[in-house]
Amino acid sequence: MLILKRLFQVLFALVLLCFIALVAFMYIEPEKATQIAVDAERRQSGLVRKEITTPDGLHYAYLEGGQGDPLVLLHGFGADKDNFTRVARWLTPHYRVIIPDLIGFGESSHPEDIDYSAHAQAARLQVLMQSLGLGKIDLGGSSMGGQIAMAWAAQHPETVRSLWLIDAAGIWSAPKSELARIVLSDSGNPLIAHNEDEFAATYEFVMEDPPFIPRAMLNVMGREPIKYAKLHEKIFDQIATESVEEDVTGLPTPTLIEWGAHDKAIDVRTAEVLSGLLPNSEVVILNNIGHLPMLEAPRRSAEDYLRFRAEQYQKITSK
Repeated sequence: MLILKRLFQVLFALVLLCFIALVAFMYIEPEKATQIAVDAERRQSGLVRKEITTPDGLHYAYLEGGQGDPLVLLHGFGADKDNFTRVARWLTPHYRVIIPDLIGFGESSHPEDIDYSAHAQAARLQVLMQSLGLGKIDLGGSSMGGQIAMAWAAQHPETVRSLWLIDAAGIWSAPKSELARIVLSDSGNPLIAHNEDEFAATYEFVMEDPPFIPRAMLNVMGREPIKYAKLHEKIFDQIATESVEEDVTGLPTPTLIEWGAHDKAIDVRTAEVLSGLLPNSEVVILNNIGHLPMLEAPRRSAEDYLRFRAEQYQKITSK
């Protein structure tokens, strides 16, 4: 019994030392620690980072992995491709998942003097898809990415099999959100960070149940959006005045509309407004979730989408 007790004490001490070493590493080498964590999540989801320069001269970084029909996922404002890394773990066994950094964000090009409207971004993404040799795709988007996805589906309905809209922007007749009220009152923009403290506040604002990330690593994650804060202000002004409601009214594309019930960035009641515009749509509301369900509840979000697509496939094959 004494031997077992001593063995337990030794094991506890080793675990404690490893934990202390890990914490020290995160704060001494936060860049390396962050990259190790990001790479580990990508491997777990079967994703590989790739790059391409399209014929229009724009450079894209993107993640790709899995087998099957192509599923393209578009991140939201101020975010990047890794917003979909966690949820991709349950998608890559069924789809060839492609997640680009949109132009103006992440590791893709950040030109100053181009149109960043949803319609312009959608046109660029069509060029990217052609460059990757893709035909028909399934298409998902979070927030601004959902706004772009709707513009894309309206521009090229023949290429989009389905839409997965996650707390999508661009429906401006919907009730105003907490974010809209803050911006309209000239009290700043919670989605645009100019320093590390503001980025940490943004991280908390967009999620009801955010995954834990040590502050040192969160600071590393905030460097790109902080660096491009001025450009992001310009982009926000463009997309905030652009509605895609007319584009998608009556669009027959099968659509899953998924929303966090506690979204402060885009009011959850927008889901029903959007459903009224899209005749072949289904709404799923996630309780205790904020603006980013694919980060806050990745498995549930993926399962909702896979169920929706399976039901759509069954409808087609049973006709």
